[in-house]
Amino acid sequence: MTTGLLVEEEFEALTGLYRRELHVHCYRMLASYDDADDAVQETYLRAWRSRETFDGQRLRAWLYRIATNVCTDMIRARRRRVPELHSSAEVGWLTPYPDRLLDEVAAADAGPDAVAVARETIELAFLTALQVLPPRQRAALVAREVLGLPAAETAELLDTSVAAANSALQRARETMKRHLPSHRSDWTAQPPGPDERRLLEGFIDAHERCDAEAALAIAATDLRVTMPPAGMSFDGLDAVAPLLERAFGPERDGDWRLVPTMANRMPTAASYLRRPGDSRFRAFKLDVLRVHGGNIVEITTFGPELFGALGLPDVLPGSGRPLPPR
Repeated sequence: MTTGLLVEEEFEALTGLYRRELHVHCYRMLASYDDADDAVQETYLRAWRSRETFDGQRLRAWLYRIATNVCTDMIRARRRRVPELHSSAEVGWLTPYPDRLLDEVAAADAGPDAVAVARETIELAFLTALQVLPPRQRAALVAREVLGLPAAETAELLDTSVAAANSALQRARETMKRHLPSHRSDWTAQPPGPDERRLLEGFIDAHERCDAEAALAIAATDLRVTMPPAGMSFDGLDAVAPLLERAFGPERDGDWRLVPTMANRMPTAASYLRRPGDSRFRAFKLDVLRVHGGNIVEITTFGPELFGALGLPDVLPGSGRPLPPR
């Protein structure tokens, strides 16, 4: 084909098949759903402007190269990198990614794409650790260990030599080992197991009954709660206890209804809050759960901005009489 002669509709038809997987690729690089939106828009804009340079071969690789360049430019321009990492709270731009959209990549049935959304490469701990890496190392690691590209194609993607690409990959691997949980090798791309389903159900039940003891009973003693948008982190049950008192105690902000969902291949609870004097439950937060050893070991809390992308409503009808104003 001669891309220089393509009209915009034809170009979109050829490249549009890759939009979701490019969005996931940009999300991995940037750890932000909204930033990934911006990156994909810029990728398609650059691709359209440079379409006459495309030789008609390996369209997917060409788009990935543009997308990777866009992401590295954004990382540098927005200074979206943490020099050292202690918790996801230090990655203030981190957002979750709905599983219902991750599934669109596999549904495209384009060869290895299903592998590109495997749990071990989309889980929040992996995304968070990636943010420590400089842009070129980050791109090299994603190209080799996520996209499965050989060394020569990775070098082409990065517009560098094979030796330089391999060196960037090696440095990236060493850094990632220091920042990933030791149990990462146990992760799989399978749906949540019985433990995860049971713990998510228990988490939801404890919240809806405002039962702090039940919530603590399913948590590890070294439970960590992080709130990346607020830059807050709480380690251990003693540190978490005041949060439960605020959420469940007599001075709480209202009553809860929770809906089970999935983000980043992890069990997730979407919380709705009915405040005193209101008759409806309104979208309030997302809690993404990391489970290990039969307990919840980490809760990463986000705002309600992605309820729509998760296919969830902003409001749930109330049940029973509304709470009286305080």
